[in-house]
Amino acid sequence: MITDGYTIPQLVADLKQVCARFNDEREILAGIRPLAHRAARAKANWLEDRMYHADPDQGFGVYLLHEEPNHTLAILAVSWLPHRGAPPHDHGTWAVVAGVDGPEKNEFYERVDDNSRQGYAELKKVGEKVCNVGDVIAMPRGMIHSVWNDSDVVTVSLHIYGKHINHTGRSQFDLETHGDAVCCEG
Repeated sequence: MITDGYTIPQLVADLKQVCARFNDEREILAGIRPLAHRAARAKANWLEDRMYHADPDQGFGVYLLHEEPNHTLAILAVSWLPHRGAPPHDHGTWAVVAGVDGPEKNEFYERVDDNSRQGYAELKKVGEKVCNVGDVIAMPRGMIHSVWNDSDVVTVSLHIYGKHINHTGRSQFDLETHGDAVCCEG
């Protein structure tokens, strides 16, 4: 067990410093990666039993740890039920995800259509990474990925967003119907 005393308020302060120091999204993501890793490894300071509970209809649970009043800099704990996940989606903002408890498979996609038809998208899988405890995935705005929990237990990950995803106009995709639905505009 990691005994680092790193807390969510300390993470927030450090995130604000990184975001104030850099304008370039790549530099922001590079600065946040080690902070997300540290926070995930210090889970004893913030992870609660309730954060393992997920909605059986959705297949996941979301727990807000921090959000600025203007919806920027949102930090969430997300739990995933066994053999469940989320279809391909983007976040409408940059995102950094760190494994906290259990492995989560992330598949990455790129659009191969010209984005000219509303509600339509063709995606091609371009990569995959299993995010284990302490692993960090940094995703620039527009990156498309899906998440799947292949294990037999609930998994938990830490998600840090440049803006709360319920306020970004993010998209969710359907690989079978080539559907592209915008959700959560705020």
